[in-house]
Amino acid sequence: MIDIPSPNPSRKREGNADAQDAGLADRLARAITLGGPIPVSQYMAAANAHYYATRDPLGVGGDFVTAPEISQMFGELIGLWAADLWDRADRPDVRWVELGPGRGTLTADALRAATKAGFAPPVHFVETSPVLRATQSERVPHAIWHDDVEELPADRPLIVIANEFFDALPIRQLVRGRGGWHERLVACQDTLFLPIPGKQLPDAIIPPHLADAPLGSTIETSPASVGIMRVLAARIVAQGGACLAIDYGYEGPAVGETLQAVRSHAFANPFEAPGERDLTAHVDFATLGLVGTASGASVSGPIGQGSFLTALGIDARAAALGPRVAPDRDRLVEAMGALFKVLAIRHPDWPTPAGFA
Repeated sequence: MIDIPSPNPSRKREGNADAQDAGLADRLARAITLGGPIPVSQYMAAANAHYYATRDPLGVGGDFVTAPEISQMFGELIGLWAADLWDRADRPDVRWVELGPGRGTLTADALRAATKAGFAPPVHFVETSPVLRATQSERVPHAIWHDDVEELPADRPLIVIANEFFDALPIRQLVRGRGGWHERLVACQDTLFLPIPGKQLPDAIIPPHLADAPLGSTIETSPASVGIMRVLAARIVAQGGACLAIDYGYEGPAVGETLQAVRSHAFANPFEAPGERDLTAHVDFATLGLVGTASGASVSGPIGQGSFLTALGIDARAAALGPRVAPDRDRLVEAMGALFKVLAIRHPDWPTPAGFA
């Protein structure tokens, strides 16, 4: 049995107005009152859709900080990683894609560095938030935006970057009770949201090595993540290219509960004020890798972010930038280095990406 690491507090966010809580909270409360408790996945999807659509959550004044916002070194190394892969693949006509690009910082830093190596592809962003699209357009003004991965170009190889994207996708939670396994649902009583067990599930859907887990054990799955990775892998196998996924996570299936909420850089109750705090869960990299393999893609990793960035040359880049970036280097490599994982899938004819032994 594998214990999933405890949640990482590096992703956080502020809410801009508690007055907005009532809007989504009331709608969810009415829906639950009329139709009954809803799965955690449905609750999480509704909360995050509202949350991301109504604010820029990043930075010191927001709820959390991601790696590209910590230091330019992160985006620069990802850009050079992509340029090296493109060069060794004989420089095809590719498209750069970032999923959930935040403020556009990673892509801006990446392509600034990669352009010096001759790599300057057209940029495509998968982003639904109008607030974040406006911010992204300031940093990457020529980007093309899409609402869904299905809309990405189908006639060129794709180099896809998914940094802290999969963790925000909705998860199901399966909980072991005395009579068997149940899906966790969200009920509502007087606008108070609380998790409760649903109907018993068939034993066949539980991985055999976890079926006899102790009472109270939780298994998390993300059908949404599997679906998106399946689309990306199929595109890459058909069109060429690669996908790089970076996130906090583990190699499952595993027992452990990782659903968390953050607000103003502090942990918060995920079942309080839906839509006003960032809801995330750790990513099952083993499952994402299996989806890539099943689609016919070649898979590298997962490996720790610290090992990956070190192999790409973050120490040399930090030395060039001077002592002021030492704390940022340590945060990316040491503090986040083991919990954050890196996975690459690629077309079978493309070379092994840099950073993977």
